[in-house]
Amino acid sequence: MLAQVNIGRLLAPLDAPRMADFVAALDPVNAVADAAPGFIWRLQTEDGNATALRVFEDDAEGGILINMSVWESVETLAAFVYGRAHIPVLRRRREWFERMKEAYTALWWIPRGHIPAIREAEARVRHLRAHGATPHAFTLREHFSPPDSGQVELLHSPEYWTCPV
Repeated sequence: MLAQVNIGRLLAPLDAPRMADFVAALDPVNAVADAAPGFIWRLQTEDGNATALRVFEDDAEGGILINMSVWESVETLAAFVYGRAHIPVLRRRREWFERMKEAYTALWWIPRGHIPAIREAEARVRHLRAHGATPHAFTLREHFSPPDSGQVELLHSPEYWTCPV
């Protein structure tokens, strides 16, 4: 299974008018993800809210949102990320989030049934920042096959996976 995390530093509080379109898109986009082929799990509070969770406290004084989920494969994650429901939000991300200079997303393989913890995700992003793409932490653009595949070379995503925004 594939775990993914991405973080974003908000340009305004979630209740600010500037963020209204982003907040309005959260539930519909999450519903599409939840129903997507290959989707297994996503991080959320008991009431279904991931925006209440605070992460990377030493990266900012709060205001960093986290999205973490588990998928069957790199391909199923990419199909959602670059699919019809998510692309409109992805295209507008600069309206709502700072452009981050360091890695803000990481992927890694996990054993079936494992649910990643926030601290685990933070460690993977920090590893990616320090070492670039490795089998321990990688990206959609530069990724690795599952550990049981016997392949350990760096793979580059197909051109059509390249974010069109």
